[in-house]
Amino acid sequence: MLLECDNLVVRYERVVALEDVSIRVPESGVVCLLGANGAGKSSFLRVVSGLVKPASGDVRFHGESLLKLSPEEIVVRGVAHVPEGRRVFPGLTVEENLRVGAYLRRDKHAIEEDLERVFSYFPRLRERHRQSARTMSGGEQQMLAIGRALMAKPKLLLLDEPSMGLAPVVVEEIVEIISRISRGGMPAVLVEQNASLALSISEYGYVLENRRIALEGVASDLRGNDHVRRAYLGG
Repeated sequence: MLLECDNLVVRYERVVALEDVSIRVPESGVVCLLGANGAGKSSFLRVVSGLVKPASGDVRFHGESLLKLSPEEIVVRGVAHVPEGRRVFPGLTVEENLRVGAYLRRDKHAIEEDLERVFSYFPRLRERHRQSARTMSGGEQQMLAIGRALMAKPKLLLLDEPSMGLAPVVVEEIVEIISRISRGGMPAVLVEQNASLALSISEYGYVLENRRIALEGVASDLRGNDHVRRAYLGG
């Protein structure tokens, strides 16, 4: 397994965000994490990327525990986080934002190759490479946030609500890009409230309810599960 998370407990002061959560992510494909607002999905991603330290449990990446590492060290190990809300640098150009994603790298020639690869995924970013990020649409900023994460040359991509606030036609474009990245060999963990979207591009899924894993299984099986259909797929 690429990522192994065992018995995670996360607390914010007296509030429990995750309780005894165990999740596995293989070396390829997309694993999705479903659940309502406040279920703990984003907290899980923040634990993996080192932004939140769990009260107990362990996170192992390629067999190495990440718990004592800083977020920067975790990026160097190969985990890139695309946060909810995109959080691009509005005062920088598109290209400058992308190069920020590679700030921990020293392989200059490979950085230029990866910049070209990102532009091949997102032709619109190439067209707007000199444009200020603050002038871009929400969909374009989401593309930029994903591209910036790819510039870190990750071995695992964490995606937090990539469809949030986007028009349906833009969501379709983002989904196709994520699928293309996955087909190219990049494993990903996808947190997404749009359960139908998430299950359509995932191989495996987990359902978080009341801070715990309520269900898990192959994505196609979850789509047919009565509880998932009633609670997350509109019947």
